[in-house]
Amino acid sequence: MSSPTLAPRAETGAAAPVTQDAVARKARFWDRIARKYAADPIADSAGYEATLARVQCLLSAEQDVLELGCGTGSTALRLAPGTRHFLATDVSSRMIEIAREKLAAQPVPQLSFALADADADAPEFAPGAYDAVLAFNLLHLVDDLDQALSLAKQALRPGGLLISKTACIGEMNPLIPYLALPLMRAIGRAPHVLCFKQPQLLAAFARQGLEVLNVERHGTRGKDIRVFIVARKPS
Repeated sequence: MSSPTLAPRAETGAAAPVTQDAVARKARFWDRIARKYAADPIADSAGYEATLARVQCLLSAEQDVLELGCGTGSTALRLAPGTRHFLATDVSSRMIEIAREKLAAQPVPQLSFALADADADAPEFAPGAYDAVLAFNLLHLVDDLDQALSLAKQALRPGGLLISKTACIGEMNPLIPYLALPLMRAIGRAPHVLCFKQPQLLAAFARQGLEVLNVERHGTRGKDIRVFIVARKPS
């Protein structure tokens, strides 16, 4: 038994539609762990703050922003005040419920939350509706990387930015992606994970016609497998 890998595509044809069963499977996993996820501390707070500061420099009060895979909304609450409108989405209704609780306790007029899957086309991903699309700790968790990137690109206005931070699981000790993760998935303790390295991730961006502007790593503790990428949709 092996963990899913990222198979390179020869062309950028349309991906097969994501099934409702696949969406429900993801939602069930994240719904189940939502409260624990919300309570867990950030593993590398200095690296997280560095990423937030970097993103804040890329956003402005004239921009409409979409976040994919927002989780319980902590990042959205930090970034939304510096935008015109910020829509944060997640596949998990429990995550969105917690995010809305946080928003009620800490109102941010620009911010709203909605239920949507990053793998599946939805009204929230209207073509050309956003100046920036954010995807933090998400792209290794989607069912189809090309499909998710295609939908993110679709939602961007010409010249808009896709800003992501992604764990490249393929850069970890091979025992983790190819032994530990499959075993954890088998007992319901881990989600579906794509195992790729930075070159494969960048190749997926290129297949979707996204121009990569910056590739960075913000971690402050040991080996950092999370790649921060700023890419632009051509004008």
